[in-house]
Amino acid sequence: MSLSYQQLLVAVPLVLQGGNVPNIVGEAGIGKSALVVAVASQMQAKLFTTVVSLSEKGDLVMPIPPLTANAFVMTSRYGELADVKYGYTHTLIEIIAQAEAHPGQPILWFLDEFNRGSQAVQSELMNLVLQRQINSLQLPAEVQIILAENPDSDMPGFEESNYAVMAGDAAIKDRTTRLVMRVDVADWLQWAKTEVAGRPVIHPLVTAYIATTPDTLFPRERGADLNPTPRAWQRVSDNLYELEKLAPKMADQLIFDIVAGDLGTLHAQLFVQYWREQGTTLSMAELFAPDFKGTQFNDLSEVTKIALLKQALLEVTLTDASNATRFKQLLEAAAPDSRYVVVKAISRELLNELYNAKSHSTEELYQLISEVALDAD
Repeated sequence: MSLSYQQLLVAVPLVLQGGNVPNIVGEAGIGKSALVVAVASQMQAKLFTTVVSLSEKGDLVMPIPPLTANAFVMTSRYGELADVKYGYTHTLIEIIAQAEAHPGQPILWFLDEFNRGSQAVQSELMNLVLQRQINSLQLPAEVQIILAENPDSDMPGFEESNYAVMAGDAAIKDRTTRLVMRVDVADWLQWAKTEVAGRPVIHPLVTAYIATTPDTLFPRERGADLNPTPRAWQRVSDNLYELEKLAPKMADQLIFDIVAGDLGTLHAQLFVQYWREQGTTLSMAELFAPDFKGTQFNDLSEVTKIALLKQALLEVTLTDASNATRFKQLLEAAAPDSRYVVVKAISRELLNELYNAKSHSTEELYQLISEVALDAD
């Protein structure tokens, strides 16, 4: 069993409120870190993150000489601590300072890539997770811990995984609540439209592409080199926003290599083709003009055909006889698989409107939609 992003937004706080430690397990790049950021925001908690795979034994409590008088911090409730600039010790100082300055405000300490740390590092963290204690230092009551792990081959459903992870300690497994995260395209598309700094967090072109080819968000078949992941698509989106600031000729020269650096060659070819077609794609006014011949639509890729047909579902009155006739022609010009993707996007409300319109054109369109749906079943 596994949970989507939206389900985990409920499940993770629930586990925390029960006084337990959630352990989010999922493939690399599917959004575990983004989920924890969203949980912290939802709980109005201060978030601290430590990447365990980058840590070494002794980082938590071993001071790094030389220490001066200024390196020591006296707290009201937790005694004297050495504030070492790098490693867990500095994080602990910040956490305790936060707890003392804002008593009662939740604090989340996110231990990311927990099972990619060395066995020695995991052992050091054992008391932190299980006993909430590091040597004589007790974590403030405001602090709650969240773990994230990549799957190992001992976990059900991940027998074929090949991450370089350390098998989880039995005590950790027994004292944490494992929550397996899955990629959910609908969840991702909903999140992708979130406005940040006045623009969608994911470039609308990437969102449109994933909406029409949902299997490309996180393909089941993984190559030996680079593969698409939700995190990789976010990097593609960030780079697209920057490419738009360049001259069109320069952007066209750079885009393939930049996208391939995140998605791999095959998926970069498909996406870049889609990106280039958007510059010369058809408007709804052109598609539904009385004198439209259809040749330009036929030459488009299937991805672009799907995008235009889905756009028409939202923007064009298909109960109008002439629009229904044109939409039927366009749908017939798409490949069978593309037709099915479009038909799946048709709402029950629109189907009822077509059925009740009672014109010859809408009846023909309704009949084609029904045939496509039946053929897929």
